[in-house]
Amino acid sequence: MPKVRVLIVDDSVVVRKILSDSLSADPDIEVVTAANGKIALAKLVQVNPDLVTLDFEMPEMDGLTTLKEIRKSHPKLPVIMFSTLTERGATETLDALAAGANDYVTKPANVGSVGIAIARIKEELIPKIKMHCGRVTPLTADTPQETAKPGATCPVRFERVTNVPAGRVDVVAIGVSTGGPNALSALLPLLAKDFPVPVVIVQHMPPVFTKLLADRLSAHCSISVVEGEPGMVLRPGQAIIAAGGSHMTVQVTAGVARIATNMDPPENSCRPAVDVLFRSVAVGFGRASLGVILTGMGSDGLRGCGHIREAGGQVIVQDEASSVVWGMPGFVAKAGLANKTLPLREIAGELGRRVREGRSAVRTALAG
Repeated sequence: MPKVRVLIVDDSVVVRKILSDSLSADPDIEVVTAANGKIALAKLVQVNPDLVTLDFEMPEMDGLTTLKEIRKSHPKLPVIMFSTLTERGATETLDALAAGANDYVTKPANVGSVGIAIARIKEELIPKIKMHCGRVTPLTADTPQETAKPGATCPVRFERVTNVPAGRVDVVAIGVSTGGPNALSALLPLLAKDFPVPVVIVQHMPPVFTKLLADRLSAHCSISVVEGEPGMVLRPGQAIIAAGGSHMTVQVTAGVARIATNMDPPENSCRPAVDVLFRSVAVGFGRASLGVILTGMGSDGLRGCGHIREAGGQVIVQDEASSVVWGMPGFVAKAGLANKTLPLREIAGELGRRVREGRSAVRTALAG
């Protein structure tokens, strides 16, 4: 199989060197470099890359402008943005995702930390390059969940739960990763202002990014969207997104549900992790739980959906055709845990129907 050809676009000689050496060390990847956006656009036809990595701040043509030009001539060419862990970096990243970038990877604030930079490339960038270019490793039944890759057979099996009658739903829990910001931007604005239950969300993102994402979503939604804080009460018509860098759980006491956070170790290499949130939802709400798994790389949420189904709750997953990556929803579907698999455009309507079943009035026990 031919190597994956990656075009690295970055004006920093140091960054280009680190990226080039680290990626070239992988036997499945070959590298071409460009010092700015204008050079990159000229090289697209010459080198025919399988994927492009783009820096944001470059002379002559910045990353966002370059991305928009790439999308005019190469609408399906995978592009990964190289972002900084700053408010500006988060804003630029969300702009890029909305403009058609497929993914992003954050780089260390101090590029002088070569060891950290190389580790980040190996742990985050290379797997994403291979995933977006369709290079995945088939799994066997003995493959640990933590090493699960999208597109492979699910190594985890739960007892298939069938014929569970649709009952009252008191909370909707959503898990999403790669492609998530755009998926949430398509889904949440379709929820009515009087949506009768709270929504809790884990979107795999670092600190700062999740707050800006919540603010952007809230500006375009009838329901309010906020970043979760410890002690926050869950209320109908509100969506709470887990803050990047910490796990988020839901704790129900005396009929009132509140947000709690912790710094426990990452699960599935993620913090926040979908599994952590879904476990707490299954404990706190039992059969009144409704889990939703949207587009995302990996298998986070698989075990959490198992807990929700075992508690008598319901699970909906996004279908493969509308997912950027059918990893997270695919694992859940293949494990027999999904009550329904739907295109993204149909999920909001299905949520509206299910949360109103069995409700004689628009109210919830969680109104506090």
